[in-house]
Amino acid sequence: MKDYVIDIEAEKSEILKRYRKLLRACKSTLKKGDKKMIRMAFDMAVESHKDMRRKSGEPYIYHPIAVAQIAAEEIGLGPTSIVCALLHDVVEDTDITLEDIEREFGKKVAKIIDGLTKISGVFDANSSIQAENFRKMLLTLADDVRVILIKLADRLHNMRTMDFMPRDKQLKICSETAYLYAPLAHRLGLYAMKSELEDLSMKYVEPETYKFIAKKLNEKKAEREAFVKEFIGPIKEILDEVGLHASVVGRPKSIHSIWNKMKKKGIPFEEVYDLFAIRIILDSPPEHEKSDSWKAYSIVTDLYRPNPDRLRDWISSPKANGYESLHTTVMGPKGQWVEVQIRTERMNEIAEKGFAAHWKYKESSSDSGLDQWVHKVRELLANPESNALDFLDDFKMNLFSDEIFIFTPKGDLLQLPLDATALDFAFEIHSDVGAKCIGAKVNHKLVPLSHKLQNGDQVEVITSGKQTPKEDWLNFVVTAKAKAKIKSSLKEEKRKIAEDGKEILERKLKSLKITYNTDNILKLSYYFKLPSTQDVFYNVAKGLIDLKDLKEFAASEKNVEQKTPAEHDSEHIQNLIKQVKTKDSDILLIGEDMQKIDYKLANCCNPIPGDDVFGFVTVSDGIKIHRTNCPNATKLMSSFGYRIVKAKWTSQKQLAFLTGLEITGIDEVGLINNLTQVISNDFKVNMRSITMATEDGIFNGRIMIYVNDTEHLNNLIQKLKEVKGISDVTRFDSETEVASVKG
Repeated sequence: MKDYVIDIEAEKSEILKRYRKLLRACKSTLKKGDKKMIRMAFDMAVESHKDMRRKSGEPYIYHPIAVAQIAAEEIGLGPTSIVCALLHDVVEDTDITLEDIEREFGKKVAKIIDGLTKISGVFDANSSIQAENFRKMLLTLADDVRVILIKLADRLHNMRTMDFMPRDKQLKICSETAYLYAPLAHRLGLYAMKSELEDLSMKYVEPETYKFIAKKLNEKKAEREAFVKEFIGPIKEILDEVGLHASVVGRPKSIHSIWNKMKKKGIPFEEVYDLFAIRIILDSPPEHEKSDSWKAYSIVTDLYRPNPDRLRDWISSPKANGYESLHTTVMGPKGQWVEVQIRTERMNEIAEKGFAAHWKYKESSSDSGLDQWVHKVRELLANPESNALDFLDDFKMNLFSDEIFIFTPKGDLLQLPLDATALDFAFEIHSDVGAKCIGAKVNHKLVPLSHKLQNGDQVEVITSGKQTPKEDWLNFVVTAKAKAKIKSSLKEEKRKIAEDGKEILERKLKSLKITYNTDNILKLSYYFKLPSTQDVFYNVAKGLIDLKDLKEFAASEKNVEQKTPAEHDSEHIQNLIKQVKTKDSDILLIGEDMQKIDYKLANCCNPIPGDDVFGFVTVSDGIKIHRTNCPNATKLMSSFGYRIVKAKWTSQKQLAFLTGLEITGIDEVGLINNLTQVISNDFKVNMRSITMATEDGIFNGRIMIYVNDTEHLNNLIQKLKEVKGISDVTRFDSETEVASVKG
């Protein structure tokens, strides 16, 4: 950090200036006595953090004030939340305890701050501290959703001020943000926050792409604004004529969503047509909202021809997070598609401020999708048996952004995530119905349990008293509730079988003259490398451990090392991490002969020299090197942050690395010959495999080739693009998606 002179007086006045700005932001929600409470919290925070500074060198207190500002201004939270935001770091970072907070501000504030305070203490190394923290935060969500909202404000401010962080910290925080916090913001209806979190993650993980899209958007700004003006002019005119008061604005799409579209459709920036959306916000009383929205829709579609496949009506059936809006895509005056969103002021506030605005407008508390969602989270947390990482994965699945609506035989409506099956529906009705389900009738036709439901299906569940949950059910259910219930039923089933196994084992050990005691049972589990004694009993009952195995155990009993497989794994991981960290630098250099650490290049993303990479410590495969933009990187970094090691390439030319290229173009005579000519003769590159297909004159090929590094690869791509008939050449990640986390 640079040496600079700190001007204490200037900082004091800046702190007060920021505090006054915060008070202005929450003025509308303040009641009698609130201002005094906020002042107390502010004074406590200033005092507690007075000697602390952020990485950038500025006073630490700027952070809690900024978090409180986001909570007030961008989420619309009230005084209690402002107090908690100001104090969210004091218990963790200073001498103040939760008891002190409770004494000064009451139980509610203390409870929220406890949910916001990271867990201290040591966890089993195979669990993840982030996952435990997240679980703790959600436990408090069951009582108070403000914990999550303040946590999101905290995360957003950290993301906005991350320039001074070391690169590996940036990557870990971005991965966590993209994996958990952005979907969570989406689920709570905070769209502006979700987009900003995704954009900021991308800014650090894929800086080149981010800058490229931002630059392109900037270049076209004036042109876009002129187009929007021309497009909305006639709409505004007719809306005024028919007496509908509305503001019509053009809103650019986020950089992340443009990038997503480019990746998904495999198109360059120039071909992304909906770089912006037109939003019509109507000033309508509640009783006319629906009819006014459809009036506005008919005005838009009279002026511009709509795309019939692109109408989304979230006014009649709002999304689970409370989002209401009418979306349509129409053909604009210049022959390009334009997305138009129609909503009222109330709907717009719910879309911008999400959960917080939702409470403000709420009459009855039972019908909202958000309440149902919080209820589902509570159910999930009530399952005591899942470990934090399982929980995290199940919860992540429940952050699905798309829902489908399914009808019961009586015509009631249930919301399920996209790709839900008949079995998910059965568990949604009741856990017992799910456990006994043998099939279902969808729209009066018999279907298997794994049948994927479509929007609007009517489903009747068929049950049998003899049915019990099966292991393979876990392969096709998608709701967290179904997964959790199946897992706990299977555990119960296993426990019963293990009870029988216990008796069998006792008899068999007796016949071998081995004493049946805890010590010997533990030795058995070490010997058979089983994680618990219950697994020993279970395997005996299932006949997987028989008398012959027990005799072998008796013979070799002296040499059994008393360590559980989990302890072995944990020790192995710690040793590998130590080996890397005790070298001169804590960076793993890839490609050096003298490096004695065992590492492999991950198949899921085939990293090559020049790629931005990191090392992930696996249980059985040494250290695996992944690209930072690998499809699995986000999950690995956010769930197993402690197993990530920094890695970089050393300069080397002699080795060749495998990577894949996808080539599209117009099929011409001699095209393949020209391609292979460039690859083999001009670049002297070896090919491992080549697959080609031509359909209706369009050529599509995939080539696996060996290159030295990214520069070598980029030059090759450039050259291939110059071949006549080729329209696009892109690098692709390998076919083997999602390597298991252990492997």
